[in-house]
Amino acid sequence: MTEKTVMTTTNRATITKGSGNVFADLGFSRAESRNLRLRSQMMTALRNFIEKEGLTQADAAKRLKVSQPRISDLTRGKISRFSLDSLVNMLTDAGLEVDFRIKPTSRRVA
Repeated sequence: MTEKTVMTTTNRATITKGSGNVFADLGFSRAESRNLRLRSQMMTALRNFIEKEGLTQADAAKRLKVSQPRISDLTRGKISRFSLDSLVNMLTDAGLEVDFRIKPTSRRVA
């Protein structure tokens, strides 16, 4: 959790305000948290593409040049089964442009 954590208790439930990054809130390291967040965003883009195009899992597999079980893993959110590299390839095969930026962090790293 971050230093800005706010805890409220209502009806015996404790609500903790998150940092905006669920993976960081779950305790992943900064690097792993960013990796998971990127993969999550890419997987969401692919699921949205499949839904928008009205593709079956079999049709999506052909279009994205992967097997149908891979599409099943994607739609079920099995993030650990996908690397950034494989997701970039699938997004490219979907005709989607992958773009990212690199910038200095606002926090100094020792």
